[in-house]
Amino acid sequence: MRILIIEDEPLAAVKLERQLMALDDTIQVLDKIESIQQAVDWFQKNEADLIFLDIHLSDGISFQIFDQVSVNTPIIFTTAFDQYAIEAFKLNSLDYLLKPVKKTDLERALNKYKSLVNFKNESPPIDFNAVLEAMKSTHRNFKDRFMVFTGRDQIKSIGIDEVAYFYAEGKFAYLIDRTGRQYVIDSSLDRLVNELDPKKFFRINRQFVIGFSAIRSMFTWTKSRVKLELNPPTKKEVVVSVERSSDFKRWLNL
Repeated sequence: MRILIIEDEPLAAVKLERQLMALDDTIQVLDKIESIQQAVDWFQKNEADLIFLDIHLSDGISFQIFDQVSVNTPIIFTTAFDQYAIEAFKLNSLDYLLKPVKKTDLERALNKYKSLVNFKNESPPIDFNAVLEAMKSTHRNFKDRFMVFTGRDQIKSIGIDEVAYFYAEGKFAYLIDRTGRQYVIDSSLDRLVNELDPKKFFRINRQFVIGFSAIRSMFTWTKSRVKLELNPPTKKEVVVSVERSSDFKRWLNL
């Protein structure tokens, strides 16, 4: 199986390649490409059996590739978007993977591709406009308050504008308000990111979902990552993961 990876975060591309090779040693990663122009040049001379496509590249939305060259290869999207365009991804690609890519999800996507090939089915035609429109959609209803317990029998409602950030530890997820008070919430970070306005909150790693207004300072860190100081402060180290660094930097410019 000949695979092309189109991903503008080099470390994420290398990690994906290693995951693929670990799942199937017959896989050949033909190339790892970082930009639209590189991809256009590559497709003019080469072909792949399967493409892993990051939506946001260093020079724009990756869909612009297919305005310039004709490509009929099955595509698996890799994206940091959660609920924005999930339905569009389902309808308009072979599969999709949320970053950071999990081994189980990657294996599922590969098996789906292998089934398609074995049964000589065709990959669905991709309506890139449908995906773009889904990504731009502003008609979702985001969560605007949380009910939390403040004592054995006391309940408090916290408005979303009072929330600084969320973090997970062990089996629990916590809400930190702007005064620094901490509350256990009946949710997981995976579920939260689908309920929060993505213009205001971003999941920087497996442990933290932060509000834009909670960022006090930012520093360059190893492996192209970003280290954050939050307000209110936390004793935990807050570093944007490698897989999310590029999308985090784009999020800052929303």
